[in-house]
Amino acid sequence: MTRDRSPQGLRRRGRKALIAASLTALSLTASGCVVVHGEREVLPATSKAEAAKALEKFTDAYNAADKAFDSSLDADYITGALADIDEARLTAGHANSPGGNSGHQPLKLSDAEFTIPKKAGWPRWFVADTAANKGGSARWLFVFTRGDLSEPFQVAYLTLVAPDSLPEFELDEDGWAEAVPTGSADLAVPPKELSEQYATYLKSGGSAFADGVHTSDWRATRARQASKPGLARQYIDEPLTGGDYAPLALRTADGGALVFFTTRHFEKQTAAAGASVPAPGKDVQALTKGEVKQSLTLEFVSNEVALDPKRGAGSGQVSLLGRIQGLTAAQGN
Repeated sequence: MTRDRSPQGLRRRGRKALIAASLTALSLTASGCVVVHGEREVLPATSKAEAAKALEKFTDAYNAADKAFDSSLDADYITGALADIDEARLTAGHANSPGGNSGHQPLKLSDAEFTIPKKAGWPRWFVADTAANKGGSARWLFVFTRGDLSEPFQVAYLTLVAPDSLPEFELDEDGWAEAVPTGSADLAVPPKELSEQYATYLKSGGSAFADGVHTSDWRATRARQASKPGLARQYIDEPLTGGDYAPLALRTADGGALVFFTTRHFEKQTAAAGASVPAPGKDVQALTKGEVKQSLTLEFVSNEVALDPKRGAGSGQVSLLGRIQGLTAAQGN
């Protein structure tokens, strides 16, 4: 199943074209001006000062968009999974409250820690780990990425995790982290395969993922809800790996990796003859096309963060540390 992403799709295709272009950055040295090819040289993604500015710009834009229920106000600072989730949330909010968000409470971030990989090629990216005035004691993990020097940093991934679940990262003598290639064979699951393997696991189970809230517990919840008197639920899970949904991975001190990846999920609710689908809430209604008669298909985008162990280490299972999922579309029939 797919959906039309016309304006956003055009924006993303333009961004991908920029990412594919060869760029050069000028670096001044004691001997003069030297051309550094960003696609070949191993360089830090940014400085910590610039990372802090990127976090501040995102927070300001996010709060403005949330207050006005206007997705155009933070569109330049989000991409990928977060863009899908946030745009749908704001679209529904605007449909139901055109005058803005009367319950707006500004997001305030604090105690920010930045992990910045040193790598060749684009995109360049970094991770911000912060405390927040929402979500209890959970740490907010943001992944900022950009395709060239002319673009602002944008948040592609946002997940909330328990403070004690975060690993120690492998850092060089200058404090820069290591970006793990998505095809790395030294991990239990290559990062580029995590999205597909997770989708397969949700459907069929298996031993690739450790038990937990986002794995065995979620499968058990689905099994309980699959068939109830008068209503059946069907689930389809799909990987999302291209372009702005590409996985990103950081090397951990134990040789494994912390991996951010994306999946898409569908839930179809079908009422039996003589019964009806439960009335959807107003936010769901705002995103629903068609008339809900006997069925309602919900589409979600989910971004996950996982610990992917070094191949051969421990149980060899991938552990899901956090997942944020948002409704992005719905179809009634």
